[in-house]
Amino acid sequence: MSFTILGTGSFVPSRVVDNEELSRMVETSDQWITQRVGVKERHVCTTETVTDLGVEAARRALDAAGVRPEELDLIIAATISADTISPGLGGMVQNRLGAACPAFDMNVACPGFLFAMDVAAGFFARKVVKKVLVVSAERMSGLLDWTDRSTCCIFGDGAGAAVLGEGDGYLSSELHTKGGDDIISIPTAWDNSPFYELERGKSCVHMKGQDTYKFAVTSMVADIRSVMEKAGITGEQVKAVIPHQANLRIIAEARRRLPEIPADRFLTNIEKYGNTSSASEPILLDEAVRSGLISSGDYVVLAAFGGGLSSAACVIKWKD
Repeated sequence: MSFTILGTGSFVPSRVVDNEELSRMVETSDQWITQRVGVKERHVCTTETVTDLGVEAARRALDAAGVRPEELDLIIAATISADTISPGLGGMVQNRLGAACPAFDMNVACPGFLFAMDVAAGFFARKVVKKVLVVSAERMSGLLDWTDRSTCCIFGDGAGAAVLGEGDGYLSSELHTKGGDDIISIPTAWDNSPFYELERGKSCVHMKGQDTYKFAVTSMVADIRSVMEKAGITGEQVKAVIPHQANLRIIAEARRRLPEIPADRFLTNIEKYGNTSSASEPILLDEAVRSGLISSGDYVVLAAFGGGLSSAACVIKWKD
């Protein structure tokens, strides 16, 4: 017993910042951003909270699944940018939806949605749940140094969600963590103790680009090959690869190193949204489902990488 995905949903704030506008804020250009990252525009919150994003994505997923909030047995939220340390995003989403089930958060940065689905699979395996909501929401715009062109041009805000039900569609997975904060880190800003003597770094994304690139490509290729082998499928059988939307060059290089999967199976939407961290994969998955690119019987591969350093991948056999 694993699970099947009953419905997906996504939501992004209405405010769009394109590369031209960004170039008036920081020393950059549309050409520089497009060539190095592949982002043309990103959505950013103005009045929306992370909870607002997550609730709307969850509602759309529930509507698609035909599931009422009171039917949910569990909510797992993945985020690095919750509005409050406590209550977490999961509890806030539960409250706003009117659900009455347990809810908790996971912080695994960009692979968070995939880690959360794997945790959900454990609950299904123990047969203690029948319907689970997994939701990822991020307000990355609040975690950026908007004077640093190497990071502020990459990220955006958004949320994605999936409602899971009983079934056998979750075929295989890989989870990895290589701990450390030397390549990607976001220090916490809060420290009210009068006794603490160490200075904290600025609470924004710090990232070593080249090291991140190497880790991302290597992990994505290895993880995808591993989950396909575990699931017993070939690259030709894969209908869609949903890769983390961190950098178009990373996706292109991983695609080149995986010639067994037809190149057109690698889906992208980074040009419209940027890197929305853990929300990246469910947003792209929802778009693919709603556009008809994925249908019953299709094999879908999801892969992600990010802070931690962590990476994850899985194979899902789609069912209507």
